[in-house]
Amino acid sequence: MAKCDICGKGVTFGIKVSHSHRRSNRTWKPNVRRVKAIVNGKPCHIHACTRCLRSGKVTRAI
Repeated sequence: MAKCDICGKGVTFGIKVSHSHRRSNRTWKPNVRRVKAIVNGKPCHIHACTRCLRSGKVTRAI
């Protein structure tokens, strides 16, 4: 579910490296919010990352 409907930002995978250099897998999840927005002239719920909300790519519905 952690995927932005506007820009498509999703989960990123990488490796966590400890101080002793032991390596294990980890994930970075985007900050995604469920907001009510205007899409195609109608208000509906979408999942949008906070960067899209902050930059004005999403028009919020009241």
